[in-house]
Amino acid sequence: MKVTVAKSAGYCFGVSRAVNIVEELLDSGEKVCTLGPIIHNPQKVREFEERGVKTAETPEEADRNAVLVIRAHGIPSQTEEKIKSLGLKYRNATCPFVIKIHNIVLQHSKICDIILIAGDKNHPEVQGIIGHCSSECHTFSNSDGLDELLEKFPYIKEKSVCVVAQTTFDMSEWKKCLSKVQKLCTNAKIYDTICNATSVRQSEAEILASQSDLMLVIGGKHSSNTNKLFNICKSRCMETYLIETADELPMSAIKKSCFIGVTAGASTPASIIKEVLQTMSEEIKEEMKKVEEGEENFKELLEESLKTYNTDGRVKGIVVGITPTEVRVDVGRKQTGIVPLSELSSDPNAKTEELVKIGDELDLKIMKTNDQEGTILLSKRIIDSQRGWDEIVKACEDKTVVTGVVTEVVKGGVVAVSNGVKIFIPQSLTGLKKGADLSVLLKQEVSFYVIETTYQRRRAVGSIRAVEKEENKKKAEAFWAEAEVGKKYTGTVKSLTSYGAFVDIGGIDGMVHISELSWNRIKHPSEVVNVGDTVEVYIKALDPEKNKISLGYKKAEDNPWEILKNQYPVGTVCEVEIVGLTQFGAFARILPHIDGLIHVSQISNERIEKPQDVLTVGQKVNAKITAVDFDKKRISLSIKAANEPAEEEA
Repeated sequence: MKVTVAKSAGYCFGVSRAVNIVEELLDSGEKVCTLGPIIHNPQKVREFEERGVKTAETPEEADRNAVLVIRAHGIPSQTEEKIKSLGLKYRNATCPFVIKIHNIVLQHSKICDIILIAGDKNHPEVQGIIGHCSSECHTFSNSDGLDELLEKFPYIKEKSVCVVAQTTFDMSEWKKCLSKVQKLCTNAKIYDTICNATSVRQSEAEILASQSDLMLVIGGKHSSNTNKLFNICKSRCMETYLIETADELPMSAIKKSCFIGVTAGASTPASIIKEVLQTMSEEIKEEMKKVEEGEENFKELLEESLKTYNTDGRVKGIVVGITPTEVRVDVGRKQTGIVPLSELSSDPNAKTEELVKIGDELDLKIMKTNDQEGTILLSKRIIDSQRGWDEIVKACEDKTVVTGVVTEVVKGGVVAVSNGVKIFIPQSLTGLKKGADLSVLLKQEVSFYVIETTYQRRRAVGSIRAVEKEENKKKAEAFWAEAEVGKKYTGTVKSLTSYGAFVDIGGIDGMVHISELSWNRIKHPSEVVNVGDTVEVYIKALDPEKNKISLGYKKAEDNPWEILKNQYPVGTVCEVEIVGLTQFGAFARILPHIDGLIHVSQISNERIEKPQDVLTVGQKVNAKITAVDFDKKRISLSIKAANEPAEEEA
């Protein structure tokens, strides 16, 4: 058994400072009264009470002959003013980090900012922060609470907002809230006021819990930061217990565990942590003594029960009977071997008749013998799992690719099964984008590298992304070996930006600049292509040093000026639409995005003062193309010339 204690367990700076202030006053002979319990630890509060420390809930209740100590959580400014007005002697033990928050909200209240506080509105620290706000303020306890707040008071999004957090607020929850505030509030000033010690404590506890069979969180059950620690550890280790003293140790669970993690809240004295560790150590030693005393008898019984079988508890059995729920095997002894379906395979949907047939020889593990009934309970699944585990370990050592089927989505990732062994693949290593729906991988066969194995816990971690990265590297090498300007590809649009579209052309991404998407002027690539579209592209330019590929999409034959040259030579009479009028003439559209000028002198055979006398925007008329300057992209048109043939016939 191994016990690991978190480095950050126990008193934080603010709590330690408050406790030291009380102890210094007591040691100097002063009478002491605290405004509320000095810390959220009933044992330490009781210890101080035994030394004569009184607790007052309000300044009016305080002993006039004692020094009143303001606890680490801080108090509202009105309460401090009340203490002064009553003439009480007092020491301010408010945590410096909390005082910093008081100053922030006080400053922003003066400029009429709305104050948003992430924390428990009933917690003394948050009550103290609220008490320093002179402008509108609101609290929220998590990201869902923030949603509800912004839905209830939608005007907050448009106002000037100051956002702070309780010093012990959950770091992961704070990040979620922070993302929403930055997205929804147009004018937000955000202050990350979570105590660094809290952040370190939570992060350290999460890592330790993920590596432990059992996790102990020591601290007051009414302590906010201790309860947050418990919830964080519980999410990583199901066997997590919150205890206040050594008397609450879950010894029966502890005796079954190999790796035990221990952390403690910011208000937990070192003496209590030490007592828990000593008690646990003594209980374990006593248990080990009992085990040693009975070890010889146990060994004799074990050897006797297995002497007719392999010494490792394995046997070979021949399948002699199959039912929907179990398989019967002959193990060469008087007892009948029984393999339940659950011990035949790890697949819950498997059927016995599909897994084995009469006459098959199976490697089996002895689970239990029943001499009265003359049966032996056997397992094929355990043997397969052991073999599978050995293969997984070897794959990790040899860095070979493993295939498996994703069977479930869990917190933080997915689980794939390979050779009967479950491998955890964290979300960041699935190859999917951050925040993507992991359920798309369910029941899919995936390839991955095993990057970590823990023998004691039979825990393996895999990475799909590592395989994809290696495959993409090979594709990139193959691409650059044969890539050349002008080569055509069929690709898939992966993403769009304001300046262009990124296209996957076979594991390699190239970019089509917005100017290359259309001959017409567009404001955004989505006017031409969408994510997921299959497109025909060609290489316009290559930069091997920077691994950049510029792609072309628009085709030369679609160039409207080429269409004009081929289909509308000089002399062509065509129907045009008036799109603009000036003093010197009218602009008319020949083709989409190609306009020509009809000079005022070419509008009518009769003298007119201005084009507006005979033409209107949107009007369609016949005009002759009289001149084209392809270099300057200029076209001259004439209504008079278009009508001349008709006049001659008349």
